This record gives sequence, structure tokens and C-alpha cells, in this order.
Amino acid sequence: MSEGSAEAQGDVLVTPDGSRTALNARFGEAYGSRHGAASQARHVFVEGTGTHEHPAPRVLEVGFGVGVNARATLTRCAARGVPLAYHAFEFDPAPRELLRDVARGGEAEDHPAWRALLDAWPESGGGSGEIEVTVGGATLRVTFADVLTADLPGGWATALYLDGFSPGRNPDVWTPAFTARLAHTLAPGGVLGTYSAAGHVRRSLEAAGLRVDRRPGAPGKRECLRAVREG
Repeated sequence: MSEGSAEAQGDVLVTPDGSRTALNARFGEAYGSRHGAASQARHVFVEGTGTHEHPAPRVLEVGFGVGVNARATLTRCAARGVPLAYHAFEFDPAPRELLRDVARGGEAEDHPAWRALLDAWPESGGGSGEIEVTVGGATLRVTFADVLTADLPGGWATALYLDGFSPGRNPDVWTPAFTARLAHTLAPGGVLGTYSAAGHVRRSLEAAGLRVDRRPGAPGKRECLRAVREG
């Protein structure tokens, strides 16, 4: 595998840092970075939102995908011995075996909360409703619904992972109207992290009343964004 490339194994892509992601046929993109799926999860989301230091993080995720961000978060919280509450929205759940394949050999593959989530996950993907598991100091909750119309928790999240497919492929989750809704899910001092550094995304977050900072990007990206609800 050359630097910066991803090696395909069926629907699964092995990225340069050794972690895996997968292709999504609906959007024609990979769920995570082809330049390092786990590296992006740690840098942009776990560390970018301060979740790696929070004493009891409450994470809201837009786009659960194949669970790379959730597993990176589980790993860091387990290493520190802190509780985790994680609530993700996913409107098109992938098949259980794909989640299992992407996790193989990776972070938190054997964490009891991840194993319990896989046991509860719809075998063929799809479906509606919600699953929730609490084990090993973590609560993982995944709502199978369109986040654009779902009820979102107000003032709850210490961290928000905005990880929809790219603005060019999935523009609805990057609009000013939706980012304004997302801003209201953050607790005071809560932080939104996203891999996108597009100007219109930054302007939407600023219009929602968040303080937006540019950060160095994960491998393959020059910059990413961090947005804080002050107070």
C-alpha cells in the first residue's frame, strides 16, 4: 500500500494507518478517510472536541456509519477509566457483518459495549427505531432515523461529531438551518468537530452562534474545523 492510498478488500478499505473503513454505494464515498480512518477519528473528533480529556463525555454523532468514531471514543474513555454516553443518528444502517469486518483488528473490537452493540444491530442493516446498550462503563445509543427531522437532545452534548458525507454528496446536513439546530444540542462549553473546512460550513457554524477555529487537518486534509458553544 503506497502512502496516502487505501487498499480495497470487497466493500472494506484498509487505510494507510492500518485501520479500516468501507464504501457507501448510496453516496459513492467511503464512510471514513481513505488516508487513515482511525487517524481522522482520533484527531478530528475525539481530540478535536476535547473528548479525550473530558471526565464524563456525552457525545452526539451525526452519521454513525461503520462505527469508527464510536470505537475510537470507546478506546480513549476505557483507557482513562471514565464513563461515556454516546448517542448517534444513522438513517441507513450498514449490515452487521460490515461493521464487524471494519472493526476487525482495530480499536475497541473487543470492548464489551461494542460487542453488545453488534449483537443488537440489525443483521441485514436498514430498519428503524433505536438500540441502546450499557456495559463496561459506556452507554451506546444509535437512533435509526433521518437526523434532519429527528428530535435532537437540547443542551446535552459535551461533544458533537459532525461526520456526514461530504457537502457535495450530502448537502442537507451542512446547511445553515441544520447547523443552527445542531448548535442547540451542545451544552455550554460543548464542542463540535468536523473534518470539513469548507467556507460555507464555517460560515454556517458562525451564524449558529458558535466560535469557530481552524485546526490542522488529519492526514489527507489541510484543515478541519472546531466550533465551541461558549458560556
